[in-house]
Amino acid sequence: MAAPKASLDEKSQLEYIEDRSNIEESAEQFTPKQAAAIRRKIDLRLLPALGLMYAISLMDRKNISNAAIAGMRKDLDLLEGYRYSLITLVFFITYVVFQPPMTVMCRKIGPRIFLPGICLLWGAVVIGLGFSKNWTTMVALRVILGILEAGYFPGCVYVLSTWYAKFEMARRYSVFYLIGSLGSALSGILAYGLMQLEGVEGLRGWRWIFIIEGVITCGIAIFAYIFIVKFPDQERDKPSKIPFLKPDEIGHIIDKLQRERGDVETEPFSLVKFVKPARDWEIWGFAFMLFCMTTVAYAFAFFLPIILKDNLNFSMAASQCLVAPPYAFAAILMYSTAWGADRFKIRSPFVILNCVIALVGLPLMGFHTNPAVQYFGVFICVAGVNANIPLIMAVQGGNIIGQWKRAFCSATLTGLGGVGGVAGSLVFRTQDAPDYIPGIIATMVCCGAVIITMLILTAYFKWANNKADRGELVINGNAEFRYTL
Repeated sequence: MAAPKASLDEKSQLEYIEDRSNIEESAEQFTPKQAAAIRRKIDLRLLPALGLMYAISLMDRKNISNAAIAGMRKDLDLLEGYRYSLITLVFFITYVVFQPPMTVMCRKIGPRIFLPGICLLWGAVVIGLGFSKNWTTMVALRVILGILEAGYFPGCVYVLSTWYAKFEMARRYSVFYLIGSLGSALSGILAYGLMQLEGVEGLRGWRWIFIIEGVITCGIAIFAYIFIVKFPDQERDKPSKIPFLKPDEIGHIIDKLQRERGDVETEPFSLVKFVKPARDWEIWGFAFMLFCMTTVAYAFAFFLPIILKDNLNFSMAASQCLVAPPYAFAAILMYSTAWGADRFKIRSPFVILNCVIALVGLPLMGFHTNPAVQYFGVFICVAGVNANIPLIMAVQGGNIIGQWKRAFCSATLTGLGGVGGVAGSLVFRTQDAPDYIPGIIATMVCCGAVIITMLILTAYFKWANNKADRGELVINGNAEFRYTL
């Protein structure tokens, strides 16, 4: 009796299972050129879509500063007290609190549905911000926005870390973050253009900033759904009807990752296993460094247009548009240091270098009296700080093993990064205008703290590696694993 005809998905899985014994052997047959071509396939499916959604997420969380100088503060009575700071701050409360459960949901649901899905929902919330009648409504919508965006950044950090080996990560993180930063930097120019819709359909220009950017967000979410792929083990076990990698190609990727860190296979979820890495102090060292960097990065994201207008005395149009060039320069430094970190297989010297660059720029911006020199200082500090964020992500990603540990660490890393958003929203206070000297000092302290933490971690990693070389220590449960310095 003939067997029933299998569906296309079943056929794909059966064919893969039959060939599975040969995959490791065929995977070894790839030349370096062919292996690079496979990586490019992964890059093209992940980096543009994830980067664009990250750009729009940054734009949607910081367009509040563009709207602020376009009339929102006056219309919604935000010129007194901490109302404006409260609107920027509440986003990060839910953003931080909901990151661990949202990261687990990303693993369970899969990135292809989860990440574009939450992007589509937060786009609808941003449209709602454009129709807010009072500041309390805006606070409520920013709370919801924080919940939805909570799953995005840790989800991206997690999915990227599952596809790339440790010395492939820094460049990929930098490209992902670079696309996000450049897109976000252009938000000032876009916001200035949208402000010209002042009075159309009876709406203020600042309202159009939210409405149009929300519509763009929804469109990018649909685009991303078409391109984003699943986790490697999901692509292997449940291949799509039109898989983007052949079985031997996905076998090559999985075999490479399995040999490097042995954590491709996902264990059943256990809350105890998920939170167990909280005992490892270095995990909190990674997260603390990102907290310091995001404190500075978000401080500039929320207040740079205001600082350019109030402190450097640029016009409103110039303040909106002059935000973009420093981020373009940051992109160059970001990729250069990431390339060097992967090429030379070291991290700490480049992290420290970026902090030193920022520490040169911050005093120029804060204490010099010439606006041109101050704006040059903005270039330097924005570049150094933003270049360090993907690099710190790579420091963490290359020094951990295990799927649920990777998920937990992604949540803690980006969670404390989100706390940096809370701190960043309070760094440049209204009462410190127009010089904002306390904010400048606070950001300099953050850069210095990263240098000290990186030096401590590097000394510990070197000590642990030496003990492992002598056979006196097993790192991360793997005798072959060594920390990246």
